[in-house]
Amino acid sequence: MNKVRIDPFIFWASIAVIVAATILLVVNRSTAEPYLDDMMTAITYKMDWAFQFLTIGLFILLIWLAFSRYGKIRLGDGKPEFSTFSWGTMLFTAGMGTSIMYWSMLEPIFYFTGPPFGIEAESKGAAEWALTYGLFHWGISAWSLYAFPTVVIAYSYFIRKRPSLKMSVALSGALGKYSDGWVGKLIDILVIWSLVGGLGTSLGLGVPMVSAVVGSILGVKQTLTLDAIIVICITIVYSASAYLGLHKGIRRLSDINVYLALALAVFVFITGPTLFILTYFTNSFGMMIQNFAMMSFYTDPIGKGGFPQGWTVFYWAWFAATAPFMGLFVARISKGRTIRQLITHMLLWGSIGGWIYFMVFGGYTMNLQLQDILPVKDILAESGGPASIVSILKSLPLSAIVLPFFVILAVIFLSTSMDSATYILSAIATKELGDGQEPARWHRMVWGAILATISISLLLIGGLRVIQTSAVVVSVPIYIFYLLLVVSLLRWLKQDFPKA
Repeated sequence: MNKVRIDPFIFWASIAVIVAATILLVVNRSTAEPYLDDMMTAITYKMDWAFQFLTIGLFILLIWLAFSRYGKIRLGDGKPEFSTFSWGTMLFTAGMGTSIMYWSMLEPIFYFTGPPFGIEAESKGAAEWALTYGLFHWGISAWSLYAFPTVVIAYSYFIRKRPSLKMSVALSGALGKYSDGWVGKLIDILVIWSLVGGLGTSLGLGVPMVSAVVGSILGVKQTLTLDAIIVICITIVYSASAYLGLHKGIRRLSDINVYLALALAVFVFITGPTLFILTYFTNSFGMMIQNFAMMSFYTDPIGKGGFPQGWTVFYWAWFAATAPFMGLFVARISKGRTIRQLITHMLLWGSIGGWIYFMVFGGYTMNLQLQDILPVKDILAESGGPASIVSILKSLPLSAIVLPFFVILAVIFLSTSMDSATYILSAIATKELGDGQEPARWHRMVWGAILATISISLLLIGGLRVIQTSAVVVSVPIYIFYLLLVVSLLRWLKQDFPKA
């Protein structure tokens, strides 16, 4: 087997771009932040229709692919590399991270106080839509944005036998010879930047949340030093996992992650208002199914309340920006699966995992608010998200045990996102990666160190938000990648599997 070698241009150019862009954005933060915010507003308001059509269009295309004759195409020879459970845990934990822990508790409260469709804030109608929109945003539409690039990259890697986990290679069906030149290099560097920005979002949400809970346990204030210590702990966990590789590290950590996440959800479900959680979820799920088309195309052009742009379109742009990473990672672990299995499992595993968390934690939080047990909306408005999470967790029975458990789960959730990201960053910057090969260990460690250094630096100087915003801005060129991926896959299917 050939020795795995780095791609020097991608490796050094990516590091140069990340370091230079990070320094420029942070040094000029006072001017960059409003400029990037304006760009993001322009994207969500002027491209709302485009992202809505893209998301529902990909969902329809995926369903057609899964149940057409192409659905039977097997990706790679032999048996699947991972058990169905481990495969599912890896794709779920890579895609969700601590974001699901944070938003499943707080998102329904945001919708309760700022509902869609011109509904009166904090009314019965607002309460009914609060969980419905959470289920919609973290369901099948979001996972369609993840699943389509995965199918094309997996097809390129296993069927076309292109020994490279790179977005440029997956686009070669549309770009032809240009995918091997400077255009392809530029695409791969852009994907690396979008991945770093996406991780900035995960850390930007996750670290302050963990820090607030740790501070509550220890009776100390949340400080930048505490944030930095948490990042170092996460770095040790994900670096060890990435070093051990897919089978011994990433797979095992993902399995542990899902067991712990389910244990916490089951505990809250049993000790919380179980009947309310079930009836509230049932009602909200029914509303989501009934209004799926309306929510998928809602842009509010007359009322101009900004709800779909601020939430739905922002989410689609955010998921699109991080989708290339998900596509590259899940494609790598999907050997032996058919296209139908890949699509149906991604859409179902991902959606059901998100729905369970919103059902339990969203239902629990809304019950606290609606029954006047805890004024979550007031805490959120006055003290912010992390303080709200601490208050919600403290309202649970056995909170002295729940809080440390939550910290462990959050650290592992962040680590599972980071170890798969470290793996893919090193894969993109590797020349060729044959079947069964992995990026060099030292290479994975280098990317782990780079991510940790950037994360701690940005936390200390307060520059994480600028990087997060820049990642969403990257969704515009990634939108074009989606269209090219569609062309690539349809061309390859026509060439490789012509009708008899």
